[in-house]
Amino acid sequence: MTLQSFGVIGLAVMGENIALNVERNGFPISVYNRSPEKTDAFVSTRGQGKKVKGTYSLQEFVHSLERPRKMLIMVKAGAPVDAVIDQLKPYLQEGDIIIDGGNSLYDDTARRTRDLEAQGFRFIGMGVSGGEEGALNGPSLMPGGTKSSYEFLEPIFTKIAAQVDDGPCVTYMGPAGAGHYVKMVHNGIEYGDMQLIAEAYDLLKNTLGLDHNQLHEVFAEWNLTDELNSYLIEITADIFTQIDPDTNSPVVDLIMDAAGQKGTGRWTVQSALELGVCIPTIIAAVNARIMSSYKQERVAASQELTGPTGKYDGDTKTFINQIRDALYCSKICSYAQGMALLSAASTTYSYNLNLSEIARIWKGGCIIRAGFLNKIKDAFKENQILPNLLLAPEFKQTILDRQTAWREVISVAAKLGVPVPAFSASLDYFDSYRRATLPQNLTQAQRDYFGAHTYERIDKPGVFHTEWTEASKETLQTSTPQSQQAAGHLEKTVPVKG
Repeated sequence: MTLQSFGVIGLAVMGENIALNVERNGFPISVYNRSPEKTDAFVSTRGQGKKVKGTYSLQEFVHSLERPRKMLIMVKAGAPVDAVIDQLKPYLQEGDIIIDGGNSLYDDTARRTRDLEAQGFRFIGMGVSGGEEGALNGPSLMPGGTKSSYEFLEPIFTKIAAQVDDGPCVTYMGPAGAGHYVKMVHNGIEYGDMQLIAEAYDLLKNTLGLDHNQLHEVFAEWNLTDELNSYLIEITADIFTQIDPDTNSPVVDLIMDAAGQKGTGRWTVQSALELGVCIPTIIAAVNARIMSSYKQERVAASQELTGPTGKYDGDTKTFINQIRDALYCSKICSYAQGMALLSAASTTYSYNLNLSEIARIWKGGCIIRAGFLNKIKDAFKENQILPNLLLAPEFKQTILDRQTAWREVISVAAKLGVPVPAFSASLDYFDSYRRATLPQNLTQAQRDYFGAHTYERIDKPGVFHTEWTEASKETLQTSTPQSQQAAGHLEKTVPVKG
């Protein structure tokens, strides 16, 4: 019996498309879906005439593949992935490779890697970005796991990935959950990007009164610039051209303003909090989606709560250009936050991530693909220990040159009552990062006042505590010598020993 080169489990649209991509690039495939009707439909339609073998049990599926078997799981993240792995294991042999191509949590991927490798199998957790079109024609692939496992798969992955001027959009990310971690942060940046574009749209429509044709023209023009050329700007321009045949209204105007989310944005925020990395633009984007889900509450509140209204009364073309500059500056901040989070995770989890390579493979196939990723790639290639993208010479100068326009846009939005949480969070990030001093000296004083949490001083080394009130002094006087020494309460303001 002729054996197939590669197998795909799960025939939803992403699974079907990536299976066809693999087959088109010279690797005969086996497919399996828990619903046999789905397998039949795929084989008899999209798979007809191709080197596609439909299988109807996991045992048949496994036995149809050449060794080491290479099996891609494309099912919903979480328990379904574990269930498929458990069902596969009785039929596997040493060295067989399981690939999880869903949006799995990186911790789950690390656990599965440990468990499967201990049993003699191989496991790769791989982020796949590009949506349905990317899966079929070339996605951005972010594989993580043991390097030797990736090397077995590299000939296939480099063929099916999107191809850009400097190579295929795939590279080995690192051990354990590195691939899914990078994909998670990719999605967090995607949240930020989409929210920033939505805020630009809101300003253009509701402060300038642009109609759908004018909105299309603005975004199409922006997509021709070096700064904003990107997949998301491109599809935004296209969205404004779609007219509903029943109402003759733009389709976008008929869509409920309540955005969904599948968890990767929330995971990005949670991980940043755990690692102590500041990502306010991404947090603002996640919060904006949550706020949008309060549709009924917002409709009711709109009848009770008032604020400023009106249109921008300045020059329209000037303000459009200022919005463009604000969007680009905010976009730089969003990517800077994402790359800073990747850098922190790389150190904490020993991923050894190559930030330049990550920016390179995001240039094609993925949802956040954009022209300026070339500049990000070059920035981290030129300085591998760059602490923040804002300090890269080109990006630094860009923001310094355009910050006046950025500030004007946010000022106008505030005056006219248009919420721009991601624009504002991005500017706050920039202003906080560029300041040598912040007001958290007062925060530390407050913490020491109510909780004796201690503080450091700017004029001499050590850890200090102040007796801020008479009550605390009295407490000091009635406490035991041992407790006084342990707390460092020896004078009004003293260094804390220990």
